[in-house]
Amino acid sequence: MKVELFIPCFIDQMYPDTAFNTVKVLEKAGCTVKYNTAQTCCGQPAFNAGFWDEAKAIGSKFLDDFSADGVIVSPSASCTGMVRSYYNDLFTNTAVHNKCRAVQGNIYELSDFLINILNVDYFGAELEGRAVYHDSCSALRECKIKAEPRQLLEKVHGLELVELPDNETCCGFGGTFAVKFDAISSAMAQQKVDHALSVNADYIISTDASCLLHLQSYIDKQQLPLKTMHIADVLAGGWGNI
Repeated sequence: MKVELFIPCFIDQMYPDTAFNTVKVLEKAGCTVKYNTAQTCCGQPAFNAGFWDEAKAIGSKFLDDFSADGVIVSPSASCTGMVRSYYNDLFTNTAVHNKCRAVQGNIYELSDFLINILNVDYFGAELEGRAVYHDSCSALRECKIKAEPRQLLEKVHGLELVELPDNETCCGFGGTFAVKFDAISSAMAQQKVDHALSVNADYIISTDASCLLHLQSYIDKQQLPLKTMHIADVLAGGWGNI
């Protein structure tokens, strides 16, 4: 299958290895990956901050950068959720209404695409340790993703996957929320990390790099024995045995 890859600006600037690992995973699943180097952002930061005119301009560029009939895959439930759900507020009954609807129907978060479209859940990945999966708000509530990442992680050699207590609670990042309400945001991160430590986890794994950045920042500040990982990085690791 041919897929168009959308790499969010957050990953492009801060976690480029996750972007490359997404390509590796998709190619291992049998996909031909196309990457448009002109792509930038989906417009979510501006949209969430209330700058809808600016978000619409960025979103218009996004619609120009991707084809109406191509499958789009992204290693971010947050950005996928933005396009699927909130482009309605920006482009309904506009000149690009039809293309917007087509793109919305063709964009997938990585784990959703692997499980529900390709029916592939085994990559020969290896990671020794005990892990919890963090359900990001966007994955759980906007993209309706819950079982898919867990199914993928259960097939990782050496990894013991345990449930994170209170796993449907937000980690506290929320984009500008973490800046405007830093004390509340930090307390929410502490709660999430404490829950992971309570089940002796070595790793917190998620579909969203923004959540992981927030949690890792708290972990590093407190010097805790815990590491965050994006699911694409997990699936691309330890391929030597196959």
